[in-house]
Amino acid sequence: MGKGLILALPFMLLVAAGCTTAWGGFCAVSSPLRLSGKAVDALSDEEARALLSHNRKGQKLCGWRP
Repeated sequence: MGKGLILALPFMLLVAAGCTTAWGGFCAVSSPLRLSGKAVDALSDEEARALLSHNRKGQKLCGWRP
């Protein structure tokens, strides 16, 4: 092994160890967004789409139930 490879190997291992999957990362920091009926009525279409997208992602990746 060359000296450069020996020096680079610990750095590459640290970089690889810092990576997380979408499963661990998203599920560890997110939770379902639940709103009251009054709050739902006040949402814009864009906000409703974003909320629905977030909750569907959580259902798929984290097993959230509606």
